Amino acid sequence: MRFTTYFHPSSETPRAAMVLDVAANGDTSLIDLEKSDPKLPSDMMEILPKLRDKSQQKRFARAVKSGEPRMVSRGEVFLPVPRPEKILCVGLNYRDHAAECDQKIPNQPVWFNKLPTALCGSNQPVRIPSSVHFLDYEAELVIVIGRAGHNIPESEAMDYVAGYTCGNDVTARDWQFGRPGGQWFAGKTFDTFAPLGPVLVTPDELPNPQHLAIESRVNGEVRQHSSTSNFIFSIPFLIHEISTVCTLAPGDLIYTGTPPGIGYAREPKTPLQPGDVVEIEIEGIGILRNPIRNEEPCEV
Repeated sequence: MRFTTYFHPSSETPRAAMVLDVAANGDTSLIDLEKSDPKLPSDMMEILPKLRDKSQQKRFARAVKSGEPRMVSRGEVFLPVPRPEKILCVGLNYRDHAAECDQKIPNQPVWFNKLPTALCGSNQPVRIPSSVHFLDYEAELVIVIGRAGHNIPESEAMDYVAGYTCGNDVTARDWQFGRPGGQWFAGKTFDTFAPLGPVLVTPDELPNPQHLAIESRVNGEVRQHSSTSNFIFSIPFLIHEISTVCTLAPGDLIYTGTPPGIGYAREPKTPLQPGDVVEIEIEGIGILRNPIRNEEPCEV
């Protein structure tokens, strides 16, 4: 099953939907869940804990059969998890990316986080703040948590996964590397620096999430191309370890690291520029697309 939220003109808040099909031009056919079955929530945050429930899965399937498909154009905003409590991120989870950053292979995950205000849907612009002078991209597989848990055993970790989606760990390299102490947090959590989407794909459709092709493109040029099979740390281990630090909640996001090919490691170094379009594509999920533009003064 494939889920997202979309912004309907009649609603002030994003509405939960099941995605039926994505056309070659990016137009998306979907079923508005609450409009198909008024007893289903319109809020994706209420749906996430139900995704592993067999009876609820049957109900979603009935809603698809009885619902009227809606066609939503490519340029609309799609955001599968609209209000995550936590955005947790792993650095250096691909061996070859660690090498291009001149870092040793870590024997434990490198954790950091982004604030929820960094969240940005597919097709929404990533904004370059005036204080940022080197904006970069990072293609990432994102785990979406579906159940609350603390100290989750590695052997049970996959039972806590609601699904997977595409993410872009947008980074201000001049803040991350050029400021005292190495400002990983500040350099990665500006508003709009956590693009996510366009859909959440449930585990039954991605039974082997650690063997997926992953790619980033800037203006159509391939910048990163790898596979999640190159992870240093497995998905169950990542869920287990971070759950010993904090209690995970439905809707929490785990960005799992990026492969080599970032702009900062190119020769010459190549920052993103206003007018660029960044696409993150992951096998079996889809394409996360975001234009880049300068932030306007006092923009909200």
